[in-house]
Amino acid sequence: MLKQPASIFNDVIGPVMRGASSSHVAASVRIGRLARQMIKGNIVEVIVEFNKEGSLATTYHGHGSDIGLVAGLLNYDTDDERLSESLSNANDKGINISFHVVDYVASHPNTYKMKIISDIGEVIHTKSISTGGGMIEFEDIQGYDVSIEGGYFETLIFLRKADHCVEDILSSNKVLIEDINFTLKSTGVLINIKSTEKIDDHIIEMIKLNNEITDIISLAPVLPIMSYKKCNLPFRSSKEMLEVNKFQNKSLWELAVDYESIRGNISKDDVLKKMKDIVEMMYSGIIKGLNGTDYQDRILHRQSHKIKEAQEMNLLVPGNVMNRMISYITALMEIKSSMGVFVAAPTAGSCGGLPGTILSVVDEMDLSVETAAKALLAAGIIGVFIAEHATFAAEVGGCQAECGAGSSMAAAGLVELMGGSATKAVDAASMALQNVLGLICDPVADRVEAPCLGKNILAGSNALSCANMALAGFDKVIPFDETVETMLKVGKMMVPELRCTGKGGLSITDTAKEIYINLNKNNS
Repeated sequence: MLKQPASIFNDVIGPVMRGASSSHVAASVRIGRLARQMIKGNIVEVIVEFNKEGSLATTYHGHGSDIGLVAGLLNYDTDDERLSESLSNANDKGINISFHVVDYVASHPNTYKMKIISDIGEVIHTKSISTGGGMIEFEDIQGYDVSIEGGYFETLIFLRKADHCVEDILSSNKVLIEDINFTLKSTGVLINIKSTEKIDDHIIEMIKLNNEITDIISLAPVLPIMSYKKCNLPFRSSKEMLEVNKFQNKSLWELAVDYESIRGNISKDDVLKKMKDIVEMMYSGIIKGLNGTDYQDRILHRQSHKIKEAQEMNLLVPGNVMNRMISYITALMEIKSSMGVFVAAPTAGSCGGLPGTILSVVDEMDLSVETAAKALLAAGIIGVFIAEHATFAAEVGGCQAECGAGSSMAAAGLVELMGGSATKAVDAASMALQNVLGLICDPVADRVEAPCLGKNILAGSNALSCANMALAGFDKVIPFDETVETMLKVGKMMVPELRCTGKGGLSITDTAKEIYINLNKNNS
């Protein structure tokens, strides 16, 4: 199966979304949107099964997997304002949706097993996973192994037996195919075609004339950056990148642009423009957060304004950058917790750390939006290496994979802001990640708020310290790539109870249990 390299805009800085968690809400929206395309009629029933040993068994409701999945099935996008009402909207449309925790073999703790039934008798069976940061993969459709991540146009052709007619039609019509896979079972054959453009309807009609075909499913991409097979990337690790840069002497943001323009087949100017647009979205979130958010179903209510008030009363330890950083990070976390629109960077649970850190320093130094975008691009390429060689999923690696990764990225971005070299930026990223290895994920009451806010602020302060250490010439000791590899190993050593299951850490304190009961009582 063709696996795509990570993209800054797909895997790292994004998605633009609403909801508590990118792994749960944004990913499930994308799973739902792809699943909806598999049905030609109207959906009348959906049966969703979560593996009892996985993280979703205990968190799917509190983290919003249910509302995200149903929103996707209704064809809402990740930032749709109707997202929080998706369950009631589906009910109004007469769609019967049920969620069950059962025992089955799952390759990943974030596994969704679905049976979808339409009003014209269609029955679709799928198994998919949320891989972290809003990214997904369908592993199984109708009992056939697949690898569908949402970056291609996908054409699935089901046949009773192998037949070369389909290939002949595709060839004679000069269909541009990125990849084609054949899966054989005793009951039939699946041809999975990946392309960068939708196969024309008249070609599909020609294929349908084959008597051996039982069904054809066409899927459009759900990711912002398309996938391409011929993707001759300049590097795939920080070591390779720094080797290449010995002869170029580019800054880290320029290397990031080189990578993303090739990965996404877009111009370098477009890469910078996309990131500038994202910076504006982040600023909008900070402003709205500082002005106050009104949302009852949460643990932490408005607090981001308190830093400024305390500063005016001379109550705080001096430190303008750090205090502004706390305000910005908190404002972004409050937007997330109030179902506002924000940018997962690299995840929803860590959405405050990276942007709050970078933009607080940008504002403290009175720098431009373009400078901020360049710093975020530098952070983004660090995130690419984490996505490629480890994970952003707390269910796999604990919070070191979310707030820890965000801190690492922010450290590199701060070095970029200060004009430091690519090497120093990578060193800062390594030091920051080393400092948070083993950080657990233990959200209170199934809400991505506490201790998540504190861990985002920790990510910022850690990034600031490590950026200054690297700029001053401190020795990082362990290279970044080795640190990333270690993070993944440490995550696998953690017991599941400490990896976003709600079964360990602060999640199971008496106070956390009381908060959970009170929140559910208020929502009943």
